Amino acid sequence: MSDLVTRVTENVGIAPAQAEKAIGMMLGFLQREAADGPVARMIEATPGAAELVARFNGEGKSGGLLGKIVGAFGGGVMALGQQLMSEGLSMGEITALAKEVIAYGKEHAGEDTVNEVIDSVPGLRQFV
Repeated sequence: MSDLVTRVTENVGIAPAQAEKAIGMMLGFLQREAADGPVARMIEATPGAAELVARFNGEGKSGGLLGKIVGAFGGGVMALGQQLMSEGLSMGEITALAKEVIAYGKEHAGEDTVNEVIDSVPGLRQFV
């Protein structure tokens, strides 16, 4: 996963620790929200993805009053965006992060598998 962290750090312009956490949160979100088969294949095929999901999956869950409010209005991709913004990322950085994670996933799991993941999460396609 260090290749992806390095890639995100260089191309998005965020610190390595922040990149690592954001990637883990994003992959954890996909694991919770996407179709089980395709996302499992994507995470299994992407080096280090399972470890980051295990470390940061709980970080991407909605909680407290803000989580309930966001959840009431659909949650999903918007909730993930709010959580990543609370970690200090701008909307531009979040979009760039998503594009890097998806591109890296396609390189390792294949375009068809990753497209199945994207298509199974409402609203995700517009960010990647």
